[in-house]
Amino acid sequence: MDFLFPLITLAADAIPVWQPIVAAVVIILMLAVLATGRFGTDLVMLGVLTVFLLTGIITPTQAFSGFSNAGLMTVAFLYIVATGLQETGGMHLITDKLIGRPKSATQARARMTIPVVGLSACMNNTPLVAMFIPVVRDFAKRARIAPSQLFMPLSFAAILGGACTLIGTSTNLVVYSLIEGHNKDNPGEPVASMSFWTISAVGVPVAIVGLTYMLFLSGRLLPKSGVSASEAEAQRHYTTAMLVPVGSPIAGKTIEQAGLRHLPGLYLSRIDRADESEVAVGPDEPLREQDVLVFVGALDSVVDLQKIKGLSPVLSGEAPSHYRPQMRLIEAVVSRSSPLVGRSIRESGIRTRYGAVVVAVNRLGHRLEGKIGDIVLRTGDTLLLEADKEFVARFKDSHDFYLLSAVEGAATPRHDRAWIALAILAGVITLMSVGRLPLIGEVPEVIAALCGACAMILFRCCTGPQARAGIEWHVIIVIGCSFGLGKAMENTGLALTIASHLTAWAGPFGPWAIIATVYLLTLGFTTLISNNAAAALMFPIALSIATAGGYNFLPFAIAICLAASLEFMTPLGYQTNLMVMAPGGYKWSDFLRFGGPLTLLTAIVSIVLIPFIYGL
Repeated sequence: MDFLFPLITLAADAIPVWQPIVAAVVIILMLAVLATGRFGTDLVMLGVLTVFLLTGIITPTQAFSGFSNAGLMTVAFLYIVATGLQETGGMHLITDKLIGRPKSATQARARMTIPVVGLSACMNNTPLVAMFIPVVRDFAKRARIAPSQLFMPLSFAAILGGACTLIGTSTNLVVYSLIEGHNKDNPGEPVASMSFWTISAVGVPVAIVGLTYMLFLSGRLLPKSGVSASEAEAQRHYTTAMLVPVGSPIAGKTIEQAGLRHLPGLYLSRIDRADESEVAVGPDEPLREQDVLVFVGALDSVVDLQKIKGLSPVLSGEAPSHYRPQMRLIEAVVSRSSPLVGRSIRESGIRTRYGAVVVAVNRLGHRLEGKIGDIVLRTGDTLLLEADKEFVARFKDSHDFYLLSAVEGAATPRHDRAWIALAILAGVITLMSVGRLPLIGEVPEVIAALCGACAMILFRCCTGPQARAGIEWHVIIVIGCSFGLGKAMENTGLALTIASHLTAWAGPFGPWAIIATVYLLTLGFTTLISNNAAAALMFPIALSIATAGGYNFLPFAIAICLAASLEFMTPLGYQTNLMVMAPGGYKWSDFLRFGGPLTLLTAIVSIVLIPFIYGL
């Protein structure tokens, strides 16, 4: 492609010869450092930005222009929308109906992956997988299915769904932000941007192909290791009590109908009523208001029990509250010198002394009889306490407890706001899809996301602190820094130089070869560094190819979005892969065996469809 070389010559005349060399060396070092996984992508990219600033390759305005970009703010606001869904338990309203009670690994994968693909198209897949991990763990225990048969399909389904819409993954929003930033800086030479459904024309077929692959080949290619029944049984040691409050939606239903019959990792020991205690409770036993259900189970199962709609924890005999957003669950081991030793929970004055209440008790795996409040505490008993988030800091040096540790993800959802959160999500999706409102006119994506975030806080689906905590700040920093990185490659002519070599090599084979080259190079970067960093690195290169060759940039943008997300061969390919690696007990070789063919399959479908659908 000879048309590129005059541009390179002109650029070289105006650029100091050392700048492209410095930029190339710094980017190579960045790739090497990110590949080690020892440092966060956000910290590494901030360091690279600092080097470019100190060497004068970019100006401060160019370095930090990305942090005022509308696309970046869209990402931040959508994280708040996802937080509202998580804090209200809105996701469980959907998953409980769709997933049900699978009886085999194949049935479980089908019921899980299809909804996950659809949901991931509507929200960022990272918080989605985080919300689904306890759900998948639960029905893996319930159906006696090896976790390794489910967690990798969970991550892969979320990645496939994220490739279907603009908001499905932060990678798509990174590319969208970079396009918007380019068009703002170059109003005379804008490139085609992306709307909510732009990527769907290729993303949906890719997702269908990927789902088909997983449903038919998961059983053969995934490992079948998991927690044995004896190990699961050995974990059952916490005793806790739950109240059926007045007006509970499960009052009048049987144990089976209320979904309390086959709870994973939990055993319903008895039901305490005003006049009697029911033991060996059958599935047809009807529940009454003010019933106290006594469960025995593992810690994570007890934590999940606190989140079931229609049940409230019996907090040391005190009236339970339905929504406790500032409270956390904490494990505390009673020490030998503790004043609690020899006293019953009811008499110990734990609320007055520590500002906490007892939710559950563990005594070295022994089943505890009697009411929770009547249990006499001994040295070594582990209490599951509900207290404020400063409890651990206040009592970490106390001689009353041997060990204090907060239980992650233990805040009680606000079930009464779940439908409101789902309605807000539906409104955001509709507004981002249509892009217009009567009497108002055009509504940009950032305003739609802002309205959704404000509505989540205004209608108390999440609090202000929860909203701030829900934003993935490292992703925001990566997006902001990517603008400076792209500007450095543009200022030094490095992006144009790389583009010239790629085009010279692939150009003679036609447009499909150029798209394939951009796709495969992005895919290669994604195996080494994060998907967002790979997208940011490839954007200026692809833009140089499209601009110099007079091509439509949209297919290049779509290729970057898909290639940066659809890497299933390694745990580093996408952050959700890392999230499921430990729960599924996977090794690197497991990802290569199951994810390798899927990576190749989705690459072929994408490369074939992109030029055909979007045109060059």
